[in-house]
Amino acid sequence: MAQKTYVVEGRQFRTQSDYARASRDKELIDKLRLRVKGNDPAALKRLSQELHSGKYKFYTLLGQDFQDEIDDLLKRAPAGGRAKKGAAREASRQGKKSVPAGMSKKTQEAANVSAEMDKYVEEALRQREKHRRQLILLCSVVGVACLAYFVIYSYFGYRTEETYDRWSQIRENAAEGGAAPAPVIHYDDPDTETPEVLEEYKSLLNKNRRLIGWLKIDDTKIDYPVMQTTNNEYYLDHNLNQEYDKNGSIFMDKDCDVLKPSTNYILYGHHMQSGKMFGDLDRYASEDYGKEHPYIEFDTIYEHGTYQVMYVFRSRVYSEEEIVFKYYQFIDAASEQEFDSYMQEMASLSLYDTGVTAQYGDQLLTLSTCDYQETDGRFVVVAKKVTAKE
Repeated sequence: MAQKTYVVEGRQFRTQSDYARASRDKELIDKLRLRVKGNDPAALKRLSQELHSGKYKFYTLLGQDFQDEIDDLLKRAPAGGRAKKGAAREASRQGKKSVPAGMSKKTQEAANVSAEMDKYVEEALRQREKHRRQLILLCSVVGVACLAYFVIYSYFGYRTEETYDRWSQIRENAAEGGAAPAPVIHYDDPDTETPEVLEEYKSLLNKNRRLIGWLKIDDTKIDYPVMQTTNNEYYLDHNLNQEYDKNGSIFMDKDCDVLKPSTNYILYGHHMQSGKMFGDLDRYASEDYGKEHPYIEFDTIYEHGTYQVMYVFRSRVYSEEEIVFKYYQFIDAASEQEFDSYMQEMASLSLYDTGVTAQYGDQLLTLSTCDYQETDGRFVVVAKKVTAKE
């Protein structure tokens, strides 16, 4: 999921708290700008002195930007208004001392104006060179930052791919007859009957007890282990080795239970532009693609599963106060009537009719990822468990 940024005065801020501080700085800066409206040299000089003395407290870089702005205006001020006239008179008085005897008054005035123009041009060139160096420095910093980001992102991507490849190989080897010790799983309820873990997941479960299954969709990059923990935040930015990773991991909603089992297993994953995680899921927006790829493979650690796609729709995350259908709250149906109501809601949202329906008692699978067509948008694929591919 892409991270939200805030912009104030051309600068970007990553967090809402930084944005709030920047907004306070902007309010103060707007008030101070009114004091120097018209770029009066005297007002500019007073404000510059106050800024350099630390009279005003700023909480972000907007304060430094404003101070640089006032200093720049102050340096340019002698070029206009009364300051220009005063400078011209001073230059004229100084110029008279170096004018040869016998030079006419008009010639003297022309020489003084020429000297003043030379000084103005020299100052303008000096300022331009200063800005050029600042721009080069800024571009260099941005370039280094971009390079560092690319290196770090590439490293995370390589590290994650290597881990997934290793896990896939372990799974395949186990499925082909490799033996592994059965992991010991403890549940809060001592009366819980625990089915045997599938052979291909025993070794992986010993590596990470948060493994809950494996998801695969043909002709996509979606071929990943599925994790589950006690909150729905951890695996947004952590990989299978509990390391920080902006790609995150595919994970099951914390309230789903594979032992009961829940009516609906909800799986979440980031919509990565690279196609990783659930980056390929929105291919199901095309009806033709949906018809060509009607099946999804999802195993829990206890049993294999094949699911047939029923509904494909767009939704979003709603506030608690909004009374609307919230697909991400549909985990268990308390009755047949409630189940049918959920099916009707999803059918009405579906982008196309797959011809597949479900009945109370069917096991459902919901895949959810970000959708950038609207704020807090979500792209959702819902499937039901079938005995085998038709």
